[in-house]
Amino acid sequence: MGDAGEGLIDAEARIQERIEDLERARMQKRTPALGDPELRREIESLRLARTEFERQLATTSNARRRTQIEQALLEIDRRTAEANARLPS
Repeated sequence: MGDAGEGLIDAEARIQERIEDLERARMQKRTPALGDPELRREIESLRLARTEFERQLATTSNARRRTQIEQALLEIDRRTAEANARLPS
C-alpha cells in the first residue's frame, strides 16, 4: 500500500496545483492589467479620496464646507477621467 498511497497523494497534489493555477488565471482575466504601477496607485488613491469626501459630504451641514467638498469631488472626477484615459486599451 505504500506505493499506491504515495501515488494518490502525488495525484491529489498535482490536481490541487492545477486548480490553483486555473484560479490564478481566472483572477488575472477579471482584473484588467494596468501596465504602469504608478498609474494604478494614482487611480486607487483617487478612488479612496472620493470615498472619503462622499462620507464628509454626507455628514457636513455647513454650506461653505459642502461647497468645498463638492468642488473637491469634481476635481477628483476630472483627475480620475484623465488617469483612465491614460490606461492602455
